[in-house]
Amino acid sequence: MPRTHTEELPDGTAVRLGVWLSNTGIRREGLTVEQRERLTDLGVDWAQ
Repeated sequence: MPRTHTEELPDGTAVRLGVWLSNTGIRREGLTVEQRERLTDLGVDWAQ
């Protein structure tokens, strides 16, 4: 997903999902095992 990707929630709020995913990937060592497992279950390759 490109860093510039944005999702719009049903209430109209824009969420910069690409930025969040990029930042989370950079800081993945700070995630708990459970958080990394959940991201892996969602198909996030770098979370393994």
